Amino acid sequence: MLKPESVVGVLGATSLVGNRLFVPEFKPLSDKNLTWVAFSRNKQELMSEEIDNVHWCVLHDNQLPAVAQKIEYWICLAPIWVLPDYFSLLESLGARRIVALSSTSRFSKINSIDVSEQNLANRLVDSEQQLINWAEKNKIAWIIVRPTLIYGFGRDQNITTIARFIQRFGFFPLLGKANGLRQPIHVDDVARICLLVLFEENIINKAYNVSGGEILSYKNMVERVFNVLEMKPKYFHLPLIVFRIIIAILHFIPQFRKISVGMAHRMNQDLIFPSQDAKHDLKFEPKGFQLSKDDVGK
Repeated sequence: MLKPESVVGVLGATSLVGNRLFVPEFKPLSDKNLTWVAFSRNKQELMSEEIDNVHWCVLHDNQLPAVAQKIEYWICLAPIWVLPDYFSLLESLGARRIVALSSTSRFSKINSIDVSEQNLANRLVDSEQQLINWAEKNKIAWIIVRPTLIYGFGRDQNITTIARFIQRFGFFPLLGKANGLRQPIHVDDVARICLLVLFEENIINKAYNVSGGEILSYKNMVERVFNVLEMKPKYFHLPLIVFRIIIAILHFIPQFRKISVGMAHRMNQDLIFPSQDAKHDLKFEPKGFQLSKDDVGK
């Protein structure tokens, strides 16, 4: 376990997961005597945050921040491919343990029909390997956490995008039966496991795939979104060629620019990533898909 006087550095502190890391619910896990140094590029968000034991630090391009204290423990919640940019910072501050957030997309998108998604998967794979190579070269313990589809508080790009589409158009398009299985994981469960693996120092040099506590079909997942929006489910089952046309049109609307043909194609693929290792090693028990109005930004 970490010593009470330990300092923990957090990269990507104002990200979706980072935004939940310091909430009171996690105080029993994170020990109120710990000092946190939270790094982010978003100065406006940093200045609006006032949380006990958290010191905020703004990151600038091509300029490493001046930090007085030694920081041995780190959590990276920024995209894992930006982490190599800060290897020298972590080395200079005496890093000896790091938890980095990646994604199961490294597996699910590697053979996507969308080239940009293939590139993303390869980027995740390469970034994970860069982290492992650097950490082992410098005798730094590494742990990689790969969540499945993250949702929560209307800030994700998964469930929130579905909700926005439904609210705007009143229906949702499906490819075929859309019976591919999913395990959505709430952002609080992702934050929780990052803390759990950080504090379990007997766990070193290991990657965990983590998923939510409930398995449901893609169509049922969308139906839950309709229900929480208090709207009657309405679907159109469309062929892939029509999806391509719809998505090309949607890319002219800023909030839907990240929707891809690959997303539609995966509606009928099972994306199941059991969390047995996390359950065994950490007693990690994520909640089911308990969608609320807050989770769809309503």
